[in-house]
Formats: sequence, structure tokens, C-alpha cells
Amino acid sequence: MHVRSLAFRTDLALLRLAGSEVEDHGSHIAVRTPDNPTYWWGNFLLLPRAPSAEEVPGWLELFGATYPTSRHLAFGVDGPDGTRDDLAAFAAAGLDVETSSVMTATSVHEPPRPHREATYRPLVGDDDWRQQVELAIAGEHEDDGQDFVIAKTAAERSLTGRGIGEWWGAFVDGRLLASMGLFSASPGLARFQQVKTHPDARGRGLAGTLVHEVSRFGFEELGAETLVMVADPDYLAIRVYRSVGFADTEVQLQAARKP
Repeated sequence: MHVRSLAFRTDLALLRLAGSEVEDHGSHIAVRTPDNPTYWWGNFLLLPRAPSAEEVPGWLELFGATYPTSRHLAFGVDGPDGTRDDLAAFAAAGLDVETSSVMTATSVHEPPRPHREATYRPLVGDDDWRQQVELAIAGEHEDDGQDFVIAKTAAERSLTGRGIGEWWGAFVDGRLLASMGLFSASPGLARFQQVKTHPDARGRGLAGTLVHEVSRFGFEELGAETLVMVADPDYLAIRVYRSVGFADTEVQLQAARKP
């Protein structure tokens, strides 16, 4: 299956590097992450196009056969454009559908209000990665999903130190308040991963300054020519990415149902 979507091409590349299994069946791609079976976007089917209402039951049946122990459903739809309307058949079947903005940059500049008091550097050592787990949980997974976060963070850590990228953080008085990863997905192409700012530290310019610093690392150290970021088009953080030079170039289509 030829994958046209810049977002899914880079997703698949980084999933492979982190140890996920990516199987091309021609009519679709199946992704498995045995070490983290509750990670939706590490255990999903990528379809070549949005299905019709008549086709959805077949895809649901195939998902169940491919992931017999999974309690979730997750489908990606390949292509560089589209809208939520393209996913209407999935929505009618009870899945939540979303479109994300795929942003790219070939150069960056400082945000309008840089935060210069923080220290911006790659994560190193057990304490940094312990704080990364706490940051990932903050505001999102306090009540459940902590095992998922721990497993996902372990996979993210395994990618660092292999010459393909780093996970960076913004530290204030030794406390990790924002973080993100950047990794080479293919020659000249690098993909951002999981941009997160602690709920108590938002609005201070940390994320924008960190994106700028990490982007410079991507161009200067990873040899990237294009950086890729996937963002929620309705969430205020997208303005942060635009403020340092990222532009909306594609969309990513996904459909999922929670356990």
C-alpha cells in the first residue's frame, strides 16, 4: 500500500523504530505494538481511503480478527486532505472521528514572547524520564491509563541515544514543565512527538520557545530539511506552532472508539 499522507508516513516510520510491527497487506496496513496493547495509535488499521457505509462492517470485522483481545477500535485513513464528512460512515457506526492539521516548516524563528528563564535541553537520566512520565499523566491520565503512559514513555526513551533524535524538556528550577520529541523519520524529514506543557505552566511561552529550540536541533543536528508537526486545529496550541514558522499543509483523518 502506497502511503500518501505525510503524517502517517512519519507515524509508521517512528512506530517501526520504537519496535512496533507494521504489516502491509496491500489493501490496508496493520500496526501492532505488543508491549503496549492499549495504545490505540500503536494498534490500528490504516486504510487507503474513507470507507462507505456498506464497507464499514467489513473493516470492523477485520479489526476484530486482527486484534482479538483489543477493547478499542482505531482506524487511520490515508490521504493528504479531507474533512470530517469523509468519515461519516465511521461516525454513523458509533466511532469518534477527528481531523488533525499536519503542519510543516523548513525554517523557524523565535516566538513573539520567548521564555528565556527556563533551561531547554534533552532529557537525560532516570530523574528526567520520571518527570516525563509525571508530565504526560498531568491533566490527562490521573485516574487511569498510567500503565499505558509508562509503557509509551519507555518506548520513547528507547528511541533516544540512537542518533535519530532526542526528547527535549523545558526546566524551571529543575522541574520539567514542557517536553516534546523530535526524530528523523526518513532522510531530510523529522517528526515532532507529543508536545506537552504542564497545565499549571501554560501561557508562559515555554512551548513556543521549546519548539524553536528543538527545531534548530532538527535542522542543525539531525540534518532535517522539513519538520512535521500534527496538531488539533481547534486547540489553542496550534497558534504557538504557527508563531514560530509552521504552516498547515495537510490533514490527518482518524476514527476510533474507546474501550
